[in-house]
Amino acid sequence: MQQTIPLEDYLQRYFHFNSFRTGQKEIIQDVLEGKDVLGILPTGSGKSICYQLPAIIQEGTTIVVSPLISLMIDQVKELKANNFKGVVAINSFMNPAERRTVYTNLGSYQLIYVSPELLQQHELISHLKSMTIKLVVIDEAHCISQWGHDFRPDYLKLSETLEVLHHPTVMALSATATPEVQTDIIHSLGRPNMHKRIYPMDRENIAFCMEEVTDDVEKNERIIQLFKQFKIPALIYFTSRAVAEKTAEILSTHLPENNIAFYHGGMEQLDRISIQQQFMNGQLDIICCTSAFGMGINKSNIRLIVHYHLPLQLESYIQEVGRAGRDGNSSVGLLLFSPKDLYIPTNMIKNELPDETDLRNLFLYLKNLVTQEKMKITETNEQIENRLQISEIQWKFFRYQLEKHGIIKNNYIIYDEEQWNETMRLIQLIMKNRFMYKQEKLYDVFNWIHDKKCLRNQLYRNFQSGFRNATYQCCSNCGFSWNKWEPDETETNSKRISSWQANLKKLLLIGEFDETE
Repeated sequence: MQQTIPLEDYLQRYFHFNSFRTGQKEIIQDVLEGKDVLGILPTGSGKSICYQLPAIIQEGTTIVVSPLISLMIDQVKELKANNFKGVVAINSFMNPAERRTVYTNLGSYQLIYVSPELLQQHELISHLKSMTIKLVVIDEAHCISQWGHDFRPDYLKLSETLEVLHHPTVMALSATATPEVQTDIIHSLGRPNMHKRIYPMDRENIAFCMEEVTDDVEKNERIIQLFKQFKIPALIYFTSRAVAEKTAEILSTHLPENNIAFYHGGMEQLDRISIQQQFMNGQLDIICCTSAFGMGINKSNIRLIVHYHLPLQLESYIQEVGRAGRDGNSSVGLLLFSPKDLYIPTNMIKNELPDETDLRNLFLYLKNLVTQEKMKITETNEQIENRLQISEIQWKFFRYQLEKHGIIKNNYIIYDEEQWNETMRLIQLIMKNRFMYKQEKLYDVFNWIHDKKCLRNQLYRNFQSGFRNATYQCCSNCGFSWNKWEPDETETNSKRISSWQANLKKLLLIGEFDETE
């Protein structure tokens, strides 16, 4: 596309900004020139404009592969509010009639948001491959890497999708990706000439604070003390769903002036979206959540990010703490830890991927089907997960490997004893290497929290060559003081809700959701 009007004019016209943030213009120029680009920009730097602006000004359709329905809904809503109507989110909330209508009119949309899971469905692909797909955007691209902190097996199939869509330009975006993850993303997508736009991920307005405590009781006491001192929007991250729920209840009892909710992946989707929207609207002050919350959250005034448990790796910590202070004002990341805290993340790493027993049970299941001359898998994914007693992501991992190595093709089992043995060996090796890698990442976190040097310097040293000086306070190793912290506090609003559970019955989001669809 020949660009004649300055990009700044388009930025002002459609998004009402006078200038681009760091990296945005360079990435946009790359894709407008038809170049594949990998963009690594810090959390809160406005990655969405990197693909929304090209989608508006160039011909053809842009597809955005997004891992969260709530993120899709928010962005569709914002674009429609800016009078850009050619946008739709295809997700599991759509009933069959709505989906048929969208599919029938798919060619009229300039920007289509879709999950990686739905993008594997034949019906959708059959519509898309007949269209002119100009750009495919892979948001949260670290999910494609087996070394990334949010690995999603469905992302691994995107290279096949790109081939079916006649190799459109690709934009891969992430807030945190080590050099090895960057390499893995490029390799997995099959785009060796992808142009890398890597920008510093340090956030100079966020102070880092480490506090060692005895146990969870002391953690709760410390959190209650802080929220009695500061009336601020905050996220508290947990690695345990049960502890997130329990702590939300404890905090609600001791902090009656705050509206508090919990959020995790085990909740109903509508409940999760409702809680997220209420937090965005300022109707909730504090969310006790797992890592399932926060991806794509565009709330500028979060002041405090508390980590109740150790993050599994520094990449996830950087991304989660980066959700504070998007407006550039003073914010803090607090990590509370006790001597027992290494136990929970170690167990999570063990349970993330299947183990050797699960692998043996899988091949025994396939062998039994072959013995019974049932060469086609007829059970649903859920039935197989229940039969093998494995999680959804564990089965997706297995399924991808079986298809990759030719054991399953179009749901048919291909039996070759030599090939089966070799595939088992390769899967065992992948699981072993990933477990060791994850353990090393966890030890990096453990070493970081016990480091006596500047926490800011030590946090970013594996990701970039240096870091910017702190705008406000630096870290607890460099003299951080809560008494010197003066954050922008939330004003008391009598109209704010007192119970998110009661408000779910009012379905705050449903009307707004219908408008975006």
